[in-house]
Amino acid sequence: QVQLVESGGGLVQTGGSLRLSCAASGRTFSIYRMGWFRQAPAKEREFVAAIRWSDAYTEYANSVKGRFTISRDNAKRTMNLQMNSLEPEDTAVYYCAATYSADEYKEWGQETQVTVAS
Repeated sequence: QVQLVESGGGLVQTGGSLRLSCAASGRTFSIYRMGWFRQAPAKEREFVAAIRWSDAYTEYANSVKGRFTISRDNAKRTMNLQMNSLEPEDTAVYYCAATYSADEYKEWGQETQVTVAS
């Protein structure tokens, strides 16, 4: 199994930046892909971005393309989400997740709050 610990998040003004990190431990050699999801109040959880561990292939939700950048540090077993040009609509609880195959995400980190003030 893989354990995920998030860090970062907080309160920022519109147009500001934040960086989220997710550190993986345990059987990290088995990770296929890691991703970020978010859930705003009264909304469904939605996909934000993902990165394939082997070749760093990335995917983004349309709503964050050009503003967010996902990256990974293989040596540190860490995934990062650099969030720029933040908007109030980005306010949500963010989760990191990992999967061992191309199927659904199996492991989830604890939530971290991101609040963008208008």
